[in-house]
Parts: sequence; C-alpha cells; structure tokens
Amino acid sequence: MQSSPKESIAALLPVVYDELRRMARGRLRLERGDFTLSTTELVHEAWLRLGGSQQVGERGRAYFFAAAAQAMRRIVVDHARSRRRLKRGGGRVAITLDDDLAVTDAGGVDLLELEEALQQLALVAPRPAQVVECRFFGGLSADDTAQALGVTSRTVHRDWAFARAWLHDYLTSGPVEGTSS
Repeated sequence: MQSSPKESIAALLPVVYDELRRMARGRLRLERGDFTLSTTELVHEAWLRLGGSQQVGERGRAYFFAAAAQAMRRIVVDHARSRRRLKRGGGRVAITLDDDLAVTDAGGVDLLELEEALQQLALVAPRPAQVVECRFFGGLSADDTAQALGVTSRTVHRDWAFARAWLHDYLTSGPVEGTSS
C-alpha cells in the first residue's frame, strides 16, 4: 500500500529536523536580541506551512530546503510586520549579515525594507531573488542552492553577486531605475 503525501511529509520530519533547526538558528541569530520568535517556533511554523505541499516531499532534498527557506522568510517577515504594527511604526529589525551574505556594509538593514527590496528584485530578476531567499533566509550553500534551483554553482555565484549589488543600491539609494515602488 502506497503512503499518502501527508504521510510522506510526516516521515520526513525526523530526518530533516536537525537541519531545519540549524537553518532557523542561523536565521534568528541575525535578528536583534528583542526578537521574540524562538528557533523551535520558527521550525514548527515552517513545518506547518510545508506540510500541505505534496511537491516538497517528492522533489528531493534541495527543493525541500529551498521551500523551507521560503517559508522561514515569510514567517520572519510576518513576525516583523506584526511587531511593527504593535509598536506603531517602531521596532526596526536590524540584520547583521555574514561576510558571504553582506548586502550592505552599514551594519544592518531593516527586515521589512529588505523584504520590499527583495520583492522588487523578484520583479526585475526572479532567479537572483530566489538565490537570496535560499542563501540568506535558508542558509543554503551555493551548491545546495544550485541544486534547488536547477542551475550550476557558477550561476548561483553570479546571481548572488548581482543580487547583493542590486539590493545594496536599492537599500541605499531607493528604487533602482526600471522598478516601481
């Protein structure tokens, strides 16, 4: 008897749980000390969001972790929006990026500003935006990102360099020519 997609996803959790916690811990480490979302909460919420997708379990490891990165991005951004609403305009969330992940050298950027910039980048260049999502929000390596997106590692490095430069320009100068805000 063949298992259902939900049973397949449920069987996957014990295998990937530690890796999801590593991704979440790395993601949350970039947040300010007063960010109230815990690693466990982020993993569980991402898992719940992934649980309904049949493709996640069927398309392999790299696709799963790319989907998890996307889910974590949405959860962290939703959490930041909620906190900002609670503080009525306050609550800037600073992001300190690793050397490999540096978008700006200004010591941090507001998470909601980064989300807006990433949405604009996706309109101009969807694949580099996906690379940022996998690498920054998911903590995937260039090789894992390449596998998840079905491109070469060289393409990921090229897209990563383009995205970092584009995001830097957007975040320091406002919308880049050819985008709408």
